[in-house]
Amino acid sequence: MNRFLSNATNRIDAKGRVSVPSAFRSVLAQRNVQELYCFQDFVFPAISIGGPDLLERFERQIAAEDPFSPDANEMSLLIHGGGVFMKLDAEGRLMVTDFIRGFTGISDEVTFVGRADHFQLWQPQAFVAAQAQARGERKLAGKRS
Repeated sequence: MNRFLSNATNRIDAKGRVSVPSAFRSVLAQRNVQELYCFQDFVFPAISIGGPDLLERFERQIAAEDPFSPDANEMSLLIHGGGVFMKLDAEGRLMVTDFIRGFTGISDEVTFVGRADHFQLWQPQAFVAAQAQARGERKLAGKRS
């Protein structure tokens, strides 16, 4: 498996760390990701996480634009100004920092959500609500899930 799939909710420990699901750690290991690029999602109240290749993909999009264009500046503001690099500790845990908590509303639990080439950190109830809304919108539009 080389994609981030499914979701799991884990509790944050007393030191502010959360265990990344083993399936997600396996994907990171297969991709030889040592440093995690984390950014504030553009749509959802979630932190999106991937390897350096995720940042490089966004930077290629910026490079294709006029560097002074509003689109290039907005994209840089989001991916550079709203991003940080993080690492897992030796036990596969991630520190749930103020950067994560402030943007997502996460307090004592984190829902990890697979998004194919990256994964996201969600406040559990926000994820359930967003998934239900997406399912409802697809149903109203007559689309099969």
